[in-house]
Amino acid sequence: MPQGSVGEPRVLLYTRQGCHLCDEARAVVTDVCGAAGEAWREIDIDVDDAPGGDLVGRYGDYVPVVEVDGVQQGFWRVDGARLARRLAR
Repeated sequence: MPQGSVGEPRVLLYTRQGCHLCDEARAVVTDVCGAAGEAWREIDIDVDDAPGGDLVGRYGDYVPVVEVDGVQQGFWRVDGARLARRLAR
């Protein structure tokens, strides 16, 4: 069973509505995670901010942001090859 298929996904993609880079990042994450058999989750920083959290303050101008296993892998442009290497670990 692929890691990340049970419980919380290994890959988190932080986005905002109306963000063209977020659309591009979503396509890369969908392709790479699909090929790797990994689950992923998208978090809209304007909508899904947890009580007491400050996702807008943390990520605001940097979206899209990709995290794997809680470690930020990049922002603005998602490198599909780098993401695939990280998921292979």
